[in-house]
Formats: sequence, structure tokens, C-alpha cells
Amino acid sequence: MRVLGVDPGLTRCGVGVVEGVAGRPLTMLGVGVVRTPADAELGDRLVAIERGMEQWLDEHSPGFVAVERVFAQHNVRTVMGTAQASAVAMLCAARRGIPVALHTPSEVKAAVTGSGRAEKAQVGAMVTRLLRLDAPPKPADAADALALAICHIWRAPAQNRLQQAVAAHRTTGASRTQPPPGISRTPGASRAPRTPRTLKGPAA
Repeated sequence: MRVLGVDPGLTRCGVGVVEGVAGRPLTMLGVGVVRTPADAELGDRLVAIERGMEQWLDEHSPGFVAVERVFAQHNVRTVMGTAQASAVAMLCAARRGIPVALHTPSEVKAAVTGSGRAEKAQVGAMVTRLLRLDAPPKPADAADALALAICHIWRAPAQNRLQQAVAAHRTTGASRTQPPPGISRTPGASRAPRTPRTLKGPAA
């Protein structure tokens, strides 16, 4: 499984590609940051992120794209920029038919470090150890992108089993609601028609 992790941001959009399967050593294929100037127009910045994402998709051809799920913060401007960059990454992947998965920061931290409240330094240290790197990737956005990719590789098997179980349950439930061949469940169809009663008048 080859996953492109994306830590969205307008100024620095972290990207990292990891290959492997759950339970076995993972390999980093690339890591970096797509940057845009803070003084540029918003539209131009989004175009720059799109071009950067397209280059990474062209170079590595991932089978999945894992993007950090946007969550509420006190700084609304930061949230809006993160959401816009996230949308660009998802758009680029969807245009190529690449499945996109969203993971919250807590899910990523828990998957990589064992604690959903881990600090960025802990995440970087574990990414370095898991990928057998000489030093933590810089800046932190790049390390977070690799952590997203690792998280998806480790969580995907469980998510797939859950989705298959839900699909099987729905299929089984649908088959149970279907009437057997030759039997109609139209309201009133199984009841014999009632013969109208003849009212008799008083005896003469």
C-alpha cells in the first residue's frame, strides 16, 4: 500500500509518501512541503497548492491519499486556510480516482505514539523511528504528513473489515425484508375479499 499523507495548510502544506502494510516495516518514499507566499492572493495560493499536489501525485502515484481532518480552533482564519488547502488536496485525488481518507489529529497521534495527546516532538520522534530515518523531518508539517500516511496504513485493514461487515449486514437485512417467491406482501392481498352483508328488513 502506498499512501500520500497531506498535512494541509496555506503557507506550508506538508506532504509525505509511505509504502508498506500493517505489521511490517514501512518505507518512506518522499517527504516535503508545498509552500505559498503569505502576501499572495488566495486564489493564487490555492493554485500553487494544486500544482504542488499534482507534482507529488505524478511522481509517486499513490493508491490512497490521507488528509488531516479539519477541526475547530479559536483562530477562524487558520481554520479557513486549512480547510481550503484540504479541499484542494481532496480535489486533486478525486479527479484521479484515488480514494481519500480523513484522520483527526488525535487519531494520528494515537496510531503513531499510542497517545492521542502526544506533542509534535513525540510524533516526529516516532516517525523517525518507524521509518528508520537519521533525523526527524523538518518542518513539523512534513513529519505530520508522514504520520498521516503511517496512520492510514495501520488503520486501513480494520476500517476495511468494518466496512465489509456493515455492507454484509445491510445485504442480509435487505434479503430478509424481501418476500419469498410467489408471495405478495401488498397490504390486503393475502386476505380473502369480504362478501357484503345483505341487510334484511323486519319480517312481514
